[in-house]
Amino acid sequence: MKRLGNILVLSLMALMLSPTSSASAQQSQEQMAAYYFDNGEFQQAEQLYESLYKRTTNKYYYQRLYATYLQLGEFKEAAKLAEKRLKNYPKELPLYVDLGNAYLTQKQVKKAEKYFDRAIDAISADLSVVPDLAMAFVNIGRPDYAIQTYRTARAKTRNKQLYFNELIGVYQTMGDYAAMTQEYFDLLDNSPGIMPSVQISMQKAMLEAPDDRLANGVKEALVQRVREHPDNQTYLEMMIWFSIQQKDFEFALVQAQAVDARFPDKGGDQLLRVARISYQNESYDVAAEAYRLLQRKGKEHPHYFDSRVGELEVEFARINHNYSIDNKDFQRLRQRYEEAIAELGKNERTVPLMRNYATLMAYHGGDAQVAVSMLDDVLEIPRLKPAVRDEVKLELGDLLLFAGSVWDASLLYMQVEKANKNDVLGAQAKFKNAKLSYFNHDFEWANSQLKVLRSSTSKLVANDAMELSLLISDNMEDDSTYGMLELFADAELLLYRNQLDSAWNGFDAISRAVLSHPLFDEILMRKAQIRIKQARYVEADSLLQRLVDFYPYDITADDALMLRAEINEDRLENPATALECYEKLLLDYPSSLYSDRARKRYNALKAR
Repeated sequence: MKRLGNILVLSLMALMLSPTSSASAQQSQEQMAAYYFDNGEFQQAEQLYESLYKRTTNKYYYQRLYATYLQLGEFKEAAKLAEKRLKNYPKELPLYVDLGNAYLTQKQVKKAEKYFDRAIDAISADLSVVPDLAMAFVNIGRPDYAIQTYRTARAKTRNKQLYFNELIGVYQTMGDYAAMTQEYFDLLDNSPGIMPSVQISMQKAMLEAPDDRLANGVKEALVQRVREHPDNQTYLEMMIWFSIQQKDFEFALVQAQAVDARFPDKGGDQLLRVARISYQNESYDVAAEAYRLLQRKGKEHPHYFDSRVGELEVEFARINHNYSIDNKDFQRLRQRYEEAIAELGKNERTVPLMRNYATLMAYHGGDAQVAVSMLDDVLEIPRLKPAVRDEVKLELGDLLLFAGSVWDASLLYMQVEKANKNDVLGAQAKFKNAKLSYFNHDFEWANSQLKVLRSSTSKLVANDAMELSLLISDNMEDDSTYGMLELFADAELLLYRNQLDSAWNGFDAISRAVLSHPLFDEILMRKAQIRIKQARYVEADSLLQRLVDFYPYDITADDALMLRAEINEDRLENPATALECYEKLLLDYPSSLYSDRARKRYNALKAR
């Protein structure tokens, strides 16, 4: 280090003795000063910066020389430097901060604050210096004066919205969440129209907060303001927004009802919003209740149609996760769907109802003929969007495969693939056709299609294709045959067609035939799926646990963890085990497709 410094000194002397321009000499001197400063050799830097600052009162040289004096403990020199410059440049208000800071470092707090106050008093309607002044206070550890800076600027300009984000940032740095919350609500009092901007800022702040103090403070303040101003629509809507952010959908519904009671012309909108967001977050009880409240407003209400369809979608979602439904509940839901379709008609808006009804009848009611007929009716609706039409064709193909019409299903898949060669829908159709070939024991052809799909732009399709491709590739026998895989594919088709006992026997036969086989983890997964459909959740949980314990590195392990977590949370009422499964999935399988879903459910369960 010293050798390099000596070289720089010699180089500078040589440059100064040579007939070069003074500008070049100054540039080299500045480089040497920066070198000494950056390396903590402040004595050498001091001499060079003093020389440079005498030559030109450049602001950068001032700042470096001032910082050098502070580093050397020459506080009086720093104060003199700042005071002298302030006389020459009285509009540079951060100089007051430098002058005060020089005394602050000497523990002369009152004298320092005298200069800080003078800086605040000097603020005028010219706001160009305000950000620099506030930042100067922050940099010396006096955010309280930064806040005074921004508030004084507001007073001078009579603009209560000025420097909103800056003030929020300072309060956040200080951890003064009470003042931060007050700032949000004061702004809303003066400008209700900027509520979306306030929500964005508040959401960002809560995400960055190290703990729950800000969120708790916001909730307390909102509750207080709603209590004090029960007819203030802004606060009620903010309460709904906040409750949704915190995943407290029940409280959000209570507030939506309050809006509905006080502002009938707006209340329906908030109820519909809570219903949809609750549904998306699998809070089905809240969503269903919100839709029912809307339906009670009568058929003439503008949200009646959406609420009628929405409530049935919620009820359908409850049973559409491979969970069983008893005959009484099935008949009740079937009747409600048929009544709704009869009331609302078969049209473009009721397509979701018709599609769900078809799924309900085929996969839960065992009546594929009625399901196929309903989807045929969907395809006859005029002006149906091409994408929706092709989605329905895929569903119809699935139903035909379920019913045993294999070639008719394949034809529909090929039609959709041809019409959507370069998008996700086409990839889905290609995958379904490949799986159909797998069911037909045409493994070589299926695998060739799956290898193409493994590079699909759809992550879900690519993942499914990879899993099935690996299943086929890993289970070719030593003699290049697929004996066990054929038995497995037959059993899997029986499972798809809800022939559960026959499927169980098929998987069991493979387990009895050999002592070990690469299919054993897949067999455990399929057996667990059968027990779930039979509502035998304890047995399903045990099978899934065995899979994770014995095959933690196989491709089905993260599927098993996610399924086990949901069973324990939703069916066995064992939240502790569910949390363990979600956590293990997030830690041990971070690249799993279930990561986002597991994280959401983990956080929601943890917050209960």
